[in-house]
Amino acid sequence: MSDAPPDHLCNDPRSKYYDEAVLSRGIGIRFNGEEKTTVEEYCVSEGWVRMAVPRALDRRGRPMTLKFSGKVEAYFLNAEAEPGEA
Repeated sequence: MSDAPPDHLCNDPRSKYYDEAVLSRGIGIRFNGEEKTTVEEYCVSEGWVRMAVPRALDRRGRPMTLKFSGKVEAYFLNAEAEPGEA
């Protein structure tokens, strides 16, 4: 596994951009210079994040998300940990 997080990642197991191995390492997102903790999906090359809206659910009971455009920086939270270590 590389030292850089993937360009596009989603934390929903139904998405084709879901990767449990990468998510288990811990991903941090900096959006327009601010740390964000409610990011559901991101794409660095296209410059957008999809974040959960507090207290809003869709008709299936999942959190509603909004897509925001801007500068996206993704990084591993624990850079020195090897994959598989927890």
